[in-house]
Amino acid sequence: MPAEDAIMTRLVQREIGRRYIDASRLDVKAIRGVVYLRGSIKRLRGHDVDLAHELEVINRVLRGKPGIREVIMEVELKA
Repeated sequence: MPAEDAIMTRLVQREIGRRYIDASRLDVKAIRGVVYLRGSIKRLRGHDVDLAHELEVINRVLRGKPGIREVIMEVELKA
């Protein structure tokens, strides 16, 4: 993986980590400015969040980051 892709992947993981969701089953990859999110997310225990809204926020924040051209989400929301 090129260094730029590794840096971008870590940036995306940090952004996702700021949300109150369990993204341990989410695969995150960045390849030449395209971010791929695949897998599932669920609520963190003790936090009542709207997962669909959290996914929208993540999408919006990532699209606003320099260097990210596109975000492809194949994410399942788990209760």
